[in-house]
Amino acid sequence: MSTDNPTAPVDDVDGEFDAAELQALRERVDELEESIAEIDDADDQGKMTIVATQGTFDMAYPPLILASTAAAFGWEVVVFHTFWGLDILHEEKSQDLKLSAVGNPNMPVPNALAALPGMDAMATKMMQKRIDDNGTATIEELIDLSLESGVDLQACQMTIDLMDYEEDDFYDGVTTGVGAATALQHMAESDVQLLV
Repeated sequence: MSTDNPTAPVDDVDGEFDAAELQALRERVDELEESIAEIDDADDQGKMTIVATQGTFDMAYPPLILASTAAAFGWEVVVFHTFWGLDILHEEKSQDLKLSAVGNPNMPVPNALAALPGMDAMATKMMQKRIDDNGTATIEELIDLSLESGVDLQACQMTIDLMDYEEDDFYDGVTTGVGAATALQHMAESDVQLLV
């Protein structure tokens, strides 16, 4: 409906309508058209939900990089951290995430050697060195960037209870107390859903 159509002046009305009522009706139509335009603009914004389930050093990066990038493009992004993925948001534990050498097809050593004591620590140090040499952001920097970009980093309440964590164990800005039903609702409304 457009208000560009010529309308009869209020004085030309047969007296069926009160001039004030007619003016109020026109104002209401204008308000509704503005609301519809705002809704149409909001519909253009993409929505993404990422479920982060793994808390290893190498698996902390994909959800944070994808989330911060999508937010930079104006998407509404939620990252729901559950089970071991919750350690990514835990201030203390996120500082000590390890890269697992066993079962990693990209490790340049056979599993028999990867299982030796100290191999996870060595693999983690090698990856940290690559990250430093490349100038790649740290996990903490990606968390800060994500939060600054409006990403909703959510901590699963059931996992918080299961792991016996406290809500103040997490980075400032992390949404705690989120249940699976809330996560599922956002997934249902999202254009993109990823399990990492």
